[in-house]
Amino acid sequence: MTGAATDVSLPVAAQSSVETLVEQARRAERLGYDRAWLPETWGRDAVTTLSSIARETDRIGIGASILPVYSRSPALLGQTAATLQEVSAGRFRLGLGPSGPAVIERWHGASFDRPLRRTRETVEIVRRVLSGEVVEYDGELFDLSGFRLRCDPPAERPPIDVAGMGPKAVELAGRFADGWHALLLDRDGLGERLGDLRRGAELGGRDPAELRTTLSVTCCALDDGERARDLVRGHLAFYIGGMGTFYRDSLARQGHGDAAREIHDRWAGGERDAATAAVDDALLDAFAAAGTPEDVRDALDRFAAVDGVDAVSVSFPRAATPDEVDATISALAPGTLPSG
Repeated sequence: MTGAATDVSLPVAAQSSVETLVEQARRAERLGYDRAWLPETWGRDAVTTLSSIARETDRIGIGASILPVYSRSPALLGQTAATLQEVSAGRFRLGLGPSGPAVIERWHGASFDRPLRRTRETVEIVRRVLSGEVVEYDGELFDLSGFRLRCDPPAERPPIDVAGMGPKAVELAGRFADGWHALLLDRDGLGERLGDLRRGAELGGRDPAELRTTLSVTCCALDDGERARDLVRGHLAFYIGGMGTFYRDSLARQGHGDAAREIHDRWAGGERDAATAAVDDALLDAFAAAGTPEDVRDALDRFAAVDGVDAVSVSFPRAATPDEVDATISALAPGTLPSG
């Protein structure tokens, strides 16, 4: 494989227990994965789960691929990052992002207001909290005075990534964060957003080479390649069609507007099978890696070969069984991929 690291994004779909997720992380550690990521969606909260993983692993990095900036205050996010850095003995990486209106407004009951500004201010406040100094912050959205960690700050501050898909969100990551967590991008779209990341770094007077870009790729590697592709096809249809307009718009920016609109409209109209069928092979292969283990290893390596990608993170379709997740983790373990 190329020089990019191989991470794993633990399944977002409901697992039978926290212990299942812990065991998946332990398995990834044994197989040599660099980091285990967990997003916070609508199942078990990421903080408790990552704490459990940290206590049951020794070497693998851990990270929240996204903690939404609307569901916790910036000061609490700073406390959380400090605590996870402590319990993981310095292996934690914090991913922040606004999520989307479908999640924030409908599920959290909050207004999805000024997401970029809120993300920027949250990153700035979290960084100050982690310094251990008294936080004095006068922003457009947040006004803090006198907050200070009651415990010792981390000896090594955990890096802060921003998860984003649009040009301005990625530019923000380059300007204010330590890295960018990318998803649902084809290789051309990824190249364009990496340009936004570099521009943001330049605006912030920073070296783009010091930022870590992690690309999450939905993968399913099974001996039954058609089953693997069907799982990923359904996964993409759910996100494009069922999660508001956020992912639909991202695909449109990348030149897949007609397909994205058909998938979205059919899903919204209750035509779930038709929406899934509209994810044709070309679209599937542009955004994901699915099929037999050999096919998926080759496809994942092509994503990793994009200049500027520091890590590819193996994620899983939402309907995959634990056995199918395990099979994919094993098939794509570092050392099994092409040499590049």
